[in-house]
Amino acid sequence: MRVQGSEAGLAQAVIRRFNILRPLSVEAIAALEQAILEGLFRAGAGEDLTAEGEPVDSVRLLLSGWLFRHKTLEDGRRQIVNFVLPGETCDAYAYLLKTLDHSVTTATSVAYAEIKRARFEKLIASDRSLAEAFMCETLLGSAIQREWAINLGRRAALERVAHLFCEVYERLRPVGLVDGNSCSFPVTQMDLADATGLSVVHLNRTIQELRASGLITLRERTLTINDLDALKNAALVSPNYLQAYRRD
Repeated sequence: MRVQGSEAGLAQAVIRRFNILRPLSVEAIAALEQAILEGLFRAGAGEDLTAEGEPVDSVRLLLSGWLFRHKTLEDGRRQIVNFVLPGETCDAYAYLLKTLDHSVTTATSVAYAEIKRARFEKLIASDRSLAEAFMCETLLGSAIQREWAINLGRRAALERVAHLFCEVYERLRPVGLVDGNSCSFPVTQMDLADATGLSVVHLNRTIQELRASGLITLRERTLTINDLDALKNAALVSPNYLQAYRRD
């Protein structure tokens, strides 16, 4: 559903994230905001924005809410391969491929912007810092995806879940979506199980173990990390893969 441009404040998550990746000029920010305002949409929870095998002709920017990327086997088993959080691109440069190789579904109600290919290419050609910010965001997404591969292939259950909690918190922090040591965590246990490759029963036991250890509190769609350093140690978090958020 398309929404009106009066909701200009929705662009702030994107502006904040991109301005960390590459400091943007006033002109670049204005151009990006205008492109976002011209393509604002909303969707409810549980809606497919794109299905695997469909063509993509635009770049999507998530403004609020959560999405997830996923693939489903022929027998119905689903693997969530990443969450898309506010301020992040959903499929930058995917239009260069014939079709999308995965599906994108809303985990919550969302607001997002679609920038058509021609407009996007004109936008990044007009400002080098903006082009570099989109590229850094894409490279950061690849680094996150590699960590997810390690999560599924090498980390134990408690390490997997702890790692995902740490990552979500660190990805939300740059856009001002944490409150002290707490952040929104609106996904279902089924979604979290599909993201960590665990059964719902195993996932529930793992969350209870993290709670019992005093590392986290998860209640009413809010995650509180009681000791971030200890949780990172438990998760074997690499200090480098989110380095694009650092300003030297």
